[in-house]
Amino acid sequence: MPWSATSRGEIFVVDDEIATRETLSRALEGAGYEVVCFADGAALLQQLRSRIPVCIFLEVRLPDRAGLDLLKRLREEGCPAPVFVTSANGDIATAVEAVRSGAVDFIEKPVDGDRLVERMEAAIEEHAQPDDGLPDIVMHMPGCAPFTRREREVLARIAVGETNKEAARRLGLSSRTIEGYRASIMRKVGARNAAELLRRVLSQSRTA
Repeated sequence: MPWSATSRGEIFVVDDEIATRETLSRALEGAGYEVVCFADGAALLQQLRSRIPVCIFLEVRLPDRAGLDLLKRLREEGCPAPVFVTSANGDIATAVEAVRSGAVDFIEKPVDGDRLVERMEAAIEEHAQPDDGLPDIVMHMPGCAPFTRREREVLARIAVGETNKEAARRLGLSSRTIEGYRASIMRKVGARNAAELLRRVLSQSRTA
């Protein structure tokens, strides 16, 4: 879709599968966005030197560079756009690794275009908004790797008693992605269950 003044912004799609690029393009362009597709990570990195999209969709398995490695590089370089990771193999381990590496959500293929637009717009809106008064979660605990901003948001939702489904709806994510964040957080803290996790994190937050 050629750029126009009425465009809601650019979205970058990185996927070596033509069918997936076409599906995403139809759904996103139908919602008013300009879609720029790339078949590999090198082309994406080249464009990011001069253009910042409102969102990026990134396939896990790319021919020239593993998608998760590319995601980590985007975060290391401070790319501000929320990144959705896509994959035909929606296993928990990949979802966990994706969110730990900075993805805001994990999308299983085949992609549902209408549902994807809803999730993307919720994530873009949330990405730009400040916290909403939920319990303040410390950035890190002694002896643990720092929490990401998204991990703190998920923890805050868990702390007020929300289920994975409720937290997913509030944050514009999928339940699988929330499960991935919870697993990542528990590993960082070394907690054996959710009750121990909350006891340790909230106790530390109150004394911070």
